[in-house]
Amino acid sequence: MAEKRLAGGGLNYPGIGSTQRGTVPAGYPGVLEEAFLGCGMAVYQRVAAGILGWELQRRAGLRVRADSPVAAPGVRVVSGFGAGPFRLNAPCQVVWVREPGQERIPQSAGFGYGTLPGHPARGEESFEVEINGRGEVFLRIRAFSKPANWFYAAGGLVTRAAQRHVTSRYIEGARTLASEGMPP
Repeated sequence: MAEKRLAGGGLNYPGIGSTQRGTVPAGYPGVLEEAFLGCGMAVYQRVAAGILGWELQRRAGLRVRADSPVAAPGVRVVSGFGAGPFRLNAPCQVVWVREPGQERIPQSAGFGYGTLPGHPARGEESFEVEINGRGEVFLRIRAFSKPANWFYAAGGLVTRAAQRHVTSRYIEGARTLASEGMPP
């Protein structure tokens, strides 16, 4: 018997993989948020593991169901927020992954995922942690999206406010990951 996929349908937007290249398809508004997280390879490795293991989404307050415990190309994930009948599910598929390397710097690790039918938007979002040549660690979140239908388009201000709120929660989650195990 064939395994049932977590979410159905295919990616439903132009420019698949654009967040990896840092580009945005024509007609799509883009988002770029960056945050300093600390210094050192240990910080980088903790945040990279958290990003690739869906922990960033969980720490942002999202319920996460995924085909795999780690992000990999083709893995499907459904993030949800809200409660009971007011839960909004957002199905996505991982389109690219960058694994952390050995001890070399600079480098980055993370993934990008794109929307599937049933998501309130059409587009892509990525989460990357980077360690630069000075050992400084940064989180980078890129996204581009449009409302999936007229209903979500009608709630434009609310939708954008929700996106800003979740992005701020991702950043806070990354800062928490970065500081774990650090002396007070």
